[in-house]
Amino acid sequence: QLQLVESGGGLVQPGQSLTLSCAASGVALSIYDMSWYRRTSGKEREWVATIERSGGGRVYADSVKGRFTISRDNDKNMVYLQMRKLKPEDTDVYYCNADRRWPWGQGTQVTVSA
Repeated sequence: QLQLVESGGGLVQPGQSLTLSCAASGVALSIYDMSWYRRTSGKEREWVATIERSGGGRVYADSVKGRFTISRDNDKNMVYLQMRKLKPEDTDVYYCNADRRWPWGQGTQVTVSA
């Protein structure tokens, strides 16, 4: 059964860094472009970043460009989001998915606060 599990979130101060991980079971991530999304309660999920299946192409939302880096390890069936220079407005629950086609995982909470 397909399952996505996000981890690595936490409480950090503005300017600090976090790296999120996405582990998948029941599906081979290597054949999909993978993305990170985020959502604050009551709002629609916002797209954050996408990485091509080969890992070669990456695109980012303007709000995170230059601060976040998406990567993947197809051998480990994992996707990552390195977040630097975090801002309070980055506070959200973060999710991974492939073009929103799969059931959402539980997400991982990132809180940026002084």
